[in-house]
Amino acid sequence: MKNLKVSLELSSELELQLEGETLLLSAFDVQQRRLFFASSLILSTQSSMVDSVLSPQGEPVDLEHGDCITALEYQMEKEALIIGTSSGHLILHSVDYNTTEVVGKLEGGVKSLASSPDGALLAVTTGLGQLLVMTYDWEVLYETEIDPQLTDVLNSRITWRGDGKYFATLSGLQNTACSGKLKIWERDSGNLHATTDSKAFMGFSLDWMPSGAKLACAYNRNDEKKCPSIVFYEKNGLERSSFSINENMETQVETLRWNCSSDLLAASITCRECDAIKLWYFSNNQWYLKQEIRYSKNNGVRFAWNPTKPLHLICWTLGGRVTTYSFVWTTAVTDTSVALVVDDSSILVSPLAFSLMPPPMSLFKLKFSCAIQDITFHPKNSESQIAVLLCDGSLSIMKLPSPDKWEQFESKTLTSGSSISDLILSPFWHLAWLDSHILLGVSHSEYRSYNYRLEGSSKIPSFGYYLQEIELACSKDCEGLALSESWHVRNSKKLPVESPVISIAQNPTKNGCAFVQLDGGSISEYSSSMSSKGTSRLPHLRKLESDNGFPSSCPWMKAVLVSDNGVMKSLLFGLDEGGRLHVGRRIICSNCTSFSFYSDSERHMQQVTTHLVLTTRQDSLFVFSMDEVLHGNPETQIKNSNPGSIRRGKEENIDCIHVWERGAKLVGVIHGDEAAVILQANRGNLECIYPRKLILVAITNALVQRRFRDAMFIVRRHRIDFNIIVDYLGWQNFIKSAGEFVGQVNNLTYITDFVCAVKNENVMETVYRAAASLSSLKETLPSDPKNKVSSVLSGVRRALEESVAGSPERELCILTTLARSEPPAMEEALGRVKTIREMELLGTDEARRRTYPSAEEAVKHLLWLSDPEAVYEAALGLYDLNLAAIVAVNSQKDPKEFLPYLEALGQLPPKIMKHRVDLRLGRHESALRHIASAGEYYEEALRLLQSNPELFPLGLQLFNDPAKREQVLEAWGDHLQGEKSFERAAMVYLSSSAFQKALKAYRACGDWKGVLTVAGLLKLGRAEVLQLANELCEELQALGKPAAAAQVALEYCGDIGGCVGYLIMAREWEEALRIGYLHERGDLISEVTTAATECSTSLVSDYSEGSEKVGKYLARYLAVRQRRLLLAARLQMEDKTADDYDDDTLSEASSTFSGMSAYTTSTMKGSSVSASQSTASRQRGARKQRNRGKIRAGRCGLSAFSSSIFLPREEMALVEHLKAMALTSSAEREVKSLVLALIMLGKTEAARQLQRAADNFIQSQAAAVKLCEETISTEIVDEAAHTLDRYREKTEVGPSFYSSVLAV
Repeated sequence: MKNLKVSLELSSELELQLEGETLLLSAFDVQQRRLFFASSLILSTQSSMVDSVLSPQGEPVDLEHGDCITALEYQMEKEALIIGTSSGHLILHSVDYNTTEVVGKLEGGVKSLASSPDGALLAVTTGLGQLLVMTYDWEVLYETEIDPQLTDVLNSRITWRGDGKYFATLSGLQNTACSGKLKIWERDSGNLHATTDSKAFMGFSLDWMPSGAKLACAYNRNDEKKCPSIVFYEKNGLERSSFSINENMETQVETLRWNCSSDLLAASITCRECDAIKLWYFSNNQWYLKQEIRYSKNNGVRFAWNPTKPLHLICWTLGGRVTTYSFVWTTAVTDTSVALVVDDSSILVSPLAFSLMPPPMSLFKLKFSCAIQDITFHPKNSESQIAVLLCDGSLSIMKLPSPDKWEQFESKTLTSGSSISDLILSPFWHLAWLDSHILLGVSHSEYRSYNYRLEGSSKIPSFGYYLQEIELACSKDCEGLALSESWHVRNSKKLPVESPVISIAQNPTKNGCAFVQLDGGSISEYSSSMSSKGTSRLPHLRKLESDNGFPSSCPWMKAVLVSDNGVMKSLLFGLDEGGRLHVGRRIICSNCTSFSFYSDSERHMQQVTTHLVLTTRQDSLFVFSMDEVLHGNPETQIKNSNPGSIRRGKEENIDCIHVWERGAKLVGVIHGDEAAVILQANRGNLECIYPRKLILVAITNALVQRRFRDAMFIVRRHRIDFNIIVDYLGWQNFIKSAGEFVGQVNNLTYITDFVCAVKNENVMETVYRAAASLSSLKETLPSDPKNKVSSVLSGVRRALEESVAGSPERELCILTTLARSEPPAMEEALGRVKTIREMELLGTDEARRRTYPSAEEAVKHLLWLSDPEAVYEAALGLYDLNLAAIVAVNSQKDPKEFLPYLEALGQLPPKIMKHRVDLRLGRHESALRHIASAGEYYEEALRLLQSNPELFPLGLQLFNDPAKREQVLEAWGDHLQGEKSFERAAMVYLSSSAFQKALKAYRACGDWKGVLTVAGLLKLGRAEVLQLANELCEELQALGKPAAAAQVALEYCGDIGGCVGYLIMAREWEEALRIGYLHERGDLISEVTTAATECSTSLVSDYSEGSEKVGKYLARYLAVRQRRLLLAARLQMEDKTADDYDDDTLSEASSTFSGMSAYTTSTMKGSSVSASQSTASRQRGARKQRNRGKIRAGRCGLSAFSSSIFLPREEMALVEHLKAMALTSSAEREVKSLVLALIMLGKTEAARQLQRAADNFIQSQAAAVKLCEETISTEIVDEAAHTLDRYREKTEVGPSFYSSVLAV
């Protein structure tokens, strides 16, 4: 799927010094890039090869009179030419020093010379049939006869295999047409390895493929009345294959040469009309003639391949005209995915969008009068035009109908009768369409006979390069096929250029304009001589700014139309011979092997390129959107790509695909919804792949254009998640378009598959999250879907019911939407099945029946979609036992399991049957309703309530009888009592007048007021109430409610002493004094005084101890913090992390602080932590040796306040502990109440001590917390500033009111 075209043609003239002198032989100096020619008249001509430009230099070689040069080789080690002459002399000629040395003489004359590939040996054949192999020290290794049967003077040819292990000779009698033999020789021994039978070889054309696979030679087939053939032999002398050169019988094959990459075979032929160089290429077991360069018979032509550049061919005429051709391989696939493969005089046409047909297969052929040199394709509306440049310099035009009508040409050959008669172009290359009637190309003058028959054509200076614009006109305004006879040249204009042209690309944004790349990579814009109004004007060539050019020459150049934030513009891409893909002066990829472009706008006349597709030498294929090319960094993505991870497929990378065929290259893409990339392997087969990125673009583009049918087809074909159809534009928007979706798809099978795939997940945020950044995504992605499945399926179901005619398939699709809802609407689905079954039983109108499936088919469909057990239970939920039996039978249930159960249900009353079904299905509310409506099953209903307490409110609504309601309430209360919800149980008991149970419930929850109130409702006696009150006092005291016990003792028991005692327990000092003074009980006042004094002493001790603990905890915090910072500094100094250290290291770092414990009141000095790293390492090594084999305890089990072990979370634990030591509001109220009581009792000093101790603790705790909060987030260690006393000063607050009063 590729064509060979001329990229650059350079010519030079060698001035021959003698009349009648002709150039016959050549030799290469690869190291210094020089080419040497030898003429027939004892003259050696040297030409330096610098960038393919020949600088002629000539030096004569002195030969004997009558002697002439017959063979020429360049020896790299000696940096000299080895010349063989007709008289047998071997001459060593130093070019640089212009010295000549005769090193030997062979009888019969030298016929051929050939150096081995490694340059170590030289093979020579003589006119007497001798073969000599010698070193370059002129030591003969061996000498043998080529063919002992031939004793006359021989002509021969030598060729070496690429590895130098074998060489071959082809010899025959001079000036005769008899048969010859091909012989293969071993290098080391000189033994004959293989030989062929006598064959009618043509001349002495022989060349061994550099890769060593086969030898090429030519057959003379005049005896068979056929033209010559190229034949290939293996090293064992067996013929492998052959092909005909498709010329006249009289044609002679003079020379055969392989290029250095072994993919092109060149031959010089001589026929009646001209001499020519033909280039063949092998692919898919077929030989294709890719180029033919013709020369006039008078000139004669020889050629040689550049030994280092496989696509550089050097041709020279006998008269000294040297031309260098630089070829490039171009894809044979056009922008419209039409393959145009050149083969000799035919074009193989294959529209790849219809089918992949690798050459030599094709849909049809276009046949021309002679071999094709260049082609260009122009799609015009629904038609296509092809311009073909033929090897004789003529131009042929063909217009084809739209590709959808090409089926009429299948397997046919369309012949172009003749070319345009009024124009001969030779040479001419870079043919390109500027418009449907304007062509542009490149040529240079005064070479190989130009003949412009147009009047007024301007003359161009000799050998100058110029652009030639050709305006064409079609004489027939016809649709369909139009051949060259219908075309003629209306006008032709030429424009000189300053340097050779590398490539031409049409400007997609301007009609009649093109980008012209000159040698070196600079870009100029060519404007046609024809204006848009059809008026003639001078052509114009404007050089663009350097930013638009390339840093180097790029033989592969393409201009595409792109959209940059809504602005249409042209973008130039260029690929140079080094594999660098350029966009202007920016290099996108440095190891690119091929590239192409994809457009999602297949349906528009002006295709806007949306994606770049390229392959690399690492056999990776990359896909980038134009937004990524313009504003992203694709070069970094290519550079950072890992072929190994791509092959393993650990994670999806939609930008990169591993190409499984080594060396495969892009030949084209198929645009639009097809979104295909076509690769061709080295062996010639075509592979079509569908990059996920392009597929997603095609789907989203179809969805934006509301082409749901096309989107559905793409999703199904490429196994994309169906949810993309819903999630791309948002499921809420999809519901609005559900009718349009169903109408466009119009395939119930597809819709059913879609319904089954819908799930509560936004695939654009999960599965295709990587695609969310594609430039083609125009819509904002919706938030996390809620109720997506049910809503979408409901919308599809409505659309099916409204827009699709009734049919069994529609009904099954509707059942699918119900079964796949979340939660499944199985009862609704079975309800529809039940309706179908009723129609079957009633014998409804047959026409209506035909629009529904059978009930059994519908049931089977539901069973296929859902869990059979769920369908069976849903059928039971409809209380249709027959339907449940149908479901059970079709779900392959064991009849022994379901038949007895269904039969038992059938024998029950309807309401009881429904009740039992509800119980089985866990529908307890419905079961209660049915059992309650049955009327005679109250006890069973009550048991149902007791087993399902949440039904008690419904039970109260269903049972209106007062007695039954009281029983329900009492059962509810018993349930609440068992659940220890005593207050609610008491309320329910009161509602059912169960006062005894209510009293017990109140006592259980400690509600003494409720207990005594219920006692009043029970009308208990005085003694009973008193006893109950005493019991309540004890219970309240046990529950930790002494204040409530004091109130009960005072109000219901009349026990003043007990009341004061309970108040002292509750530390209600003021209330205790009030009660004592109210009843004038001095003994009780004394009791209160004693208790208050003792409590004050205890609190002072507690607060003093608390202040001391605050200091100790703070000291421990500071020590742990200092330890952490020092260890972190050591790790940072050694550039290691904590994970690099074992437990011993951490223990050593912690044990440095062994003098600090949780109860240390002083901070540690920084100088005490200077431990030697080497000492610690030695200690750690010794400890490891001692502890080897022991099971060591983990650190997690040690105390948080261990003095020798450092726990990472201890620091934060200490801070939290200090914060938790703050006084609660109840503790503050207790202190306040006690201080006030002590003042009332005259205990001022005790009150002062208590207040001072409380204030000291509060200040110490607040200061410690503030110090921790300020140091926890810093790494500063300041022992002088980070002390409790300093922070007590910072947090010093004014004394409390009581402190001020007591101080006075």
